[in-house]
Amino acid sequence: ADRPAQLAKGCKVDSSGTRLRLANLGWITMKYIRLHIHTASLLACGIALASCSPPVPAERPSAQTTARLEEKAAPSSETRVFFGETHLHTANSSDAVLMGTRLMPEDALRFGSGETVVSNTGIKAKLARPLDFMVVADHAEQIGTGREILTGNPLLTADPTVKRWAEMMKGTPEQSRSAARELISGFSQGKLPPILYDRVITAKLVESVWAQHVATVERYNQPGKFTAFIGYEFTSLVKGNNLHRIVVFRDGVEKFGKTMPFTALDSKDPEDLWKWFANYEQTTGGQVLGIPHNGNLSNGMMFALNDFKGGPLTADYARRRQYWEPLTEIVQAKGESESHPFLSPNDEFANFGKAGWDVGNLDLSATKTNDMFASEYAREALKRGLMLEAKLGINPFKFGMIGAGDIHTGLSTSEENNHLGETFILEPSAERAMRTEKRGSITRFGWQSLAAGLAAVWAKENTREAIFDAMRRREVYATTGTRLQVRLFGGWDFSERDLKGNWVKQGYARGVPMGGDLRPATSKAPSFIISALKDATGANLDRIQIIKGWVDASGQTHERIFNVAWSSPETRKVSKDGRLTAVGDTVDLKTATYSNSIGAVELRTVWRDPEFKPGVRAFYYARVLEIPTPRWPAYDAARYQFALPDGVKAESQERAYTSPIWYSPKVAP
Repeated sequence: ADRPAQLAKGCKVDSSGTRLRLANLGWITMKYIRLHIHTASLLACGIALASCSPPVPAERPSAQTTARLEEKAAPSSETRVFFGETHLHTANSSDAVLMGTRLMPEDALRFGSGETVVSNTGIKAKLARPLDFMVVADHAEQIGTGREILTGNPLLTADPTVKRWAEMMKGTPEQSRSAARELISGFSQGKLPPILYDRVITAKLVESVWAQHVATVERYNQPGKFTAFIGYEFTSLVKGNNLHRIVVFRDGVEKFGKTMPFTALDSKDPEDLWKWFANYEQTTGGQVLGIPHNGNLSNGMMFALNDFKGGPLTADYARRRQYWEPLTEIVQAKGESESHPFLSPNDEFANFGKAGWDVGNLDLSATKTNDMFASEYAREALKRGLMLEAKLGINPFKFGMIGAGDIHTGLSTSEENNHLGETFILEPSAERAMRTEKRGSITRFGWQSLAAGLAAVWAKENTREAIFDAMRRREVYATTGTRLQVRLFGGWDFSERDLKGNWVKQGYARGVPMGGDLRPATSKAPSFIISALKDATGANLDRIQIIKGWVDASGQTHERIFNVAWSSPETRKVSKDGRLTAVGDTVDLKTATYSNSIGAVELRTVWRDPEFKPGVRAFYYARVLEIPTPRWPAYDAARYQFALPDGVKAESQERAYTSPIWYSPKVAP
């Protein structure tokens, strides 16, 4: 396998001798051939881990059941759902490579599209269900320089700190992790060694790495089968306060050309990024958008009521932010940013994904105070957006919601029972759940990392153009990693009768899908068609909720959660305070198993707002919860035969969150 050879019928080597084509598998880089001769057996819930098989859910649908579920999910041909990853890091990200990651964008794209890849710690893995699309979003700031530190580039290791990092990277995993902590802290606080800011030294390297990245993405983009987007992460940090954006391009290299990323080294101000977006579109004819993420780590900056420089928000700011940032990433490995118990004390499910992530900013250099939460979480931002629309005439926080990974291993996995880890140090082991990250009085534990989320997009086909356009119109939803399928339509005359026919067609014809705007009010209250179908290989459904936010005549914002459909309605009832009887819990933590003997395969209803007021701005989005299931630490405990310490959250209810539908007495721009 070390030399070009005709290995078997249907197999050939390309002219460069660097890639092998196996019949029915496609091109594989030669250096990986030895690792992929034997195909790993798959665990039914996601990926294969060598030499250890965790317990799996007690009930598993047959192939016929899976096909039937998928057929029910697409009753018409208008759009279909595609699941993807919009936020993944490889060894081209300096923090990832310093932590131990060695996988490159090609490995990430091969894995995402369904090929077998060996992880950074030697685990053979393959997705049972490939992703439909992917954005390898490496940090654009001096992209690739971390690998040059690893190889000992003398131009960089001339600096004593960089030289010490290079030595630490070749030491133990903990030494490498310590080097990464120093780099992250230095970047967060603006105190990196000066040589790493020197573009005279790094310019050619960065240009070369970026060109290779774009070429790799182009090679793996397969319209109709697997969509690979050109993109990167704009890594703006203000003293450790997170203002990161994922940048996604609609275009291929024919329009993108030799464009170089605009990075936080050019400016940390998102408005300058938007100016660059505008210039890109004007000069290339292409299209681009930004996706903020981790408002929960911004210490009150992500959805603040002032701009980056501290000035008041203006109509121009609102117009540009709404256009350039139509989406927000609300769930990923570093927690969930939908809402918080402090902001939504009546929301019994608001505590999901908060442990360890609501105590400080990104690098733990500053603790968090309660007054910061309102400027960090999506639901509160959506309410603030209504308030600002009333004042400015346009809503700056009018965004759809997606999930993603922010995984720094090059491997995008979101399944709890085969979680490959957020970073190199959190790849599968008996110790990873209790690994710690400390700074001052603040400690984060490994088990607090979520297993990552997914972006779900309703598009007509699996192409860059169709998926990007769906993102632009906000016809998307977030999941915590599950692939349950959710539809939401809003209109004025939907009824239960519509569910007996082609309700998707009627939803588009007589209403608007998630992400849209209702027409001005008639004499009726708006009605909504909401449908949820379980993940074909996952847990049953608990309930569907509609979350409504509005702003009253005095400018005060409000929210209310309505339970609108649930399993076992004959025995489960809604109390006077609006709470629904719990679905139950079949989780056995000793074996890390659960049963689909409770919950529903599908939930669907038409709901009309009982409190609608025609003169009041409002938004509505759906949240769908599955029944309780084990989290990845529970699977680890069963796999490696150890007891989890007290306080570790070992189970949860996976969920999905749709983009909102907005109502305004006068249609917003």
